[in-house]
Amino acid sequence: MKDSRGSFFASMLALAVLAACATGAPGSSSPVATGQRTTQAANPIILDRFTADPAPLVVGDTLYLYVGQDDADDEQMFNIVDWRVYSTRDMQTWTDHGPIMKPTDFSWAIRDAWASEVVEKDGRFWFYTAVEHDESDMGKAIGVAVSDTPTGPFVDARGSALVSNSMTDGPHWWDDIDPTAFIDDDGTPWLLWGNANCYIARLKQNMIEFDSEIGTIELPHFVEGPWLFKREELYYLLYAGIDESESENEQVYYATAESVAGPYKFRGKIMGEAERSFTIHPGVEYFNGNWYFFYHNSAHDIGDREGKLGRRSVRAEHMIFEDDGSIRPMVATAAGVSVPRP
Repeated sequence: MKDSRGSFFASMLALAVLAACATGAPGSSSPVATGQRTTQAANPIILDRFTADPAPLVVGDTLYLYVGQDDADDEQMFNIVDWRVYSTRDMQTWTDHGPIMKPTDFSWAIRDAWASEVVEKDGRFWFYTAVEHDESDMGKAIGVAVSDTPTGPFVDARGSALVSNSMTDGPHWWDDIDPTAFIDDDGTPWLLWGNANCYIARLKQNMIEFDSEIGTIELPHFVEGPWLFKREELYYLLYAGIDESESENEQVYYATAESVAGPYKFRGKIMGEAERSFTIHPGVEYFNGNWYFFYHNSAHDIGDREGKLGRRSVRAEHMIFEDDGSIRPMVATAAGVSVPRP
């Protein structure tokens, strides 16, 4: 990513200023009763509220989907007020388990429920997420919370940020966002995150401290939203990136490696820009014999509230791998996974 990408950084700065003015109060898209009636197999998955940054997790026979509740009014760029979780056993019917946490449940945070991911280790569920740190270390930060169940409640596992702005040497104060956590086959936990830089560090077995220095991974077009998973012998790192020769908006790219730390080989683009939104955020899971790709765009309207940058909706598509291990490019569809795997 080039520092000369002025329009993108200007947008992010405007985002932060607008977020600072947000009240944090839910708008008219906020909760109806939890349950199954406002979800579906077709896209978008969740119909009754705006949601963003999908993070799937499989536990036994159930897939859990963690999202941020996107609730910006017409004067705001973003206003994600809390995190929620949904579950399914068939990718057709989803159960709404309600909110699991809000940013100020971290005593050191002041706002901003940005992208998150949950991983299971030793029977506990570890929730890594981005928030805005208080005045003691202003800027975006990553917190970690824990629960004994995938549906929460989640509580701060440290009492302080795992990553704060002063710990990294990024080009701006929002570079510590979008964590993706991964447990390797040998039980080693890792955390990757970042905007402009893709940071990587090994976690201790306690999941709340680092066991290595913070490094970086070089990735073409990288902006944010890394997501790491393993299939067979390859590690796949998906991310949101911008290639200015194609678009000023984010698209989804990926790279592969033979180890978590790399080196990573760039493999190309797998999804184009999101409708009505310059952001896109990948999430991947293997479930019931199929691979699924989750993302968001802003193509969904709720009543008289149109989808836009801060009113996005999560979606899913079938993910297909070719014989050489490459991922077949995808396009956003209305049918989603309601149709059989192609």
